[in-house]
Amino acid sequence: MRLLISLLLLLPASVWALDEDPWEGWNRQVFEFNDTMDHYAVKPMAQAYRNVTPQFVDDAITNVFSNLGEPLVVVNDLGQGKWLQALSDTGRFLVNSTIGLLGLFDVASHIGLEKHNEDFGQTLAYWGVSSGPYMVLPLLGPSTVRDASGFAIDTWVFTDADPKEYAFEDAGSYWSATFAQYLDIRGDLIPAEGIISGDRYSFIRSLYLQRREYLINDGVVQDDPFEEEFDEDF
Repeated sequence: MRLLISLLLLLPASVWALDEDPWEGWNRQVFEFNDTMDHYAVKPMAQAYRNVTPQFVDDAITNVFSNLGEPLVVVNDLGQGKWLQALSDTGRFLVNSTIGLLGLFDVASHIGLEKHNEDFGQTLAYWGVSSGPYMVLPLLGPSTVRDASGFAIDTWVFTDADPKEYAFEDAGSYWSATFAQYLDIRGDLIPAEGIISGDRYSFIRSLYLQRREYLINDGVVQDDPFEEEFDEDF
């Protein structure tokens, strides 16, 4: 894995200066597979979850998983040299884990500690690694070569920074919690589906790439038309 990171960091942007979606044929097939799985399995479960879960419970579940992700955000803050943001995000985790009752309540936001989104895909971008071609991952959805590599590193290299590893020690509990997290995210995205129009594949590709550009540049880009409709869970 360290060799993979080193090779990625050595690749100049010109290597990836290609059509943003050279694998579109394959990507569309994976997209259709994901869409079918979502239509017949994931979305019905997410809709049922929304129907039976009171809003305050749904908010609490979202807050808990968001709080569990803060240590990994801090790791990537440090990887990008964002020292003050790392302190702020550490404060968020400590405040919400204690006063916020293990993250059930987002107390930190109410006292001015802003929520940030940082992952290793963004850290690779900070160090000059170009995004590479767009790709659609089975079950996981839209990504790029850089973001897929970052996701793998966040998931399997920085495991010590994931509190779920300690909160859910056995594999069954861990993956059940992970499934619950993604079900909660999918349920929260249902109201936003109304903005999708035209070719779903092209729309979601454009949305994903624009959103990633927005996050990588810390909002210093042209107005993001999807910022309000799709939050960081996307």
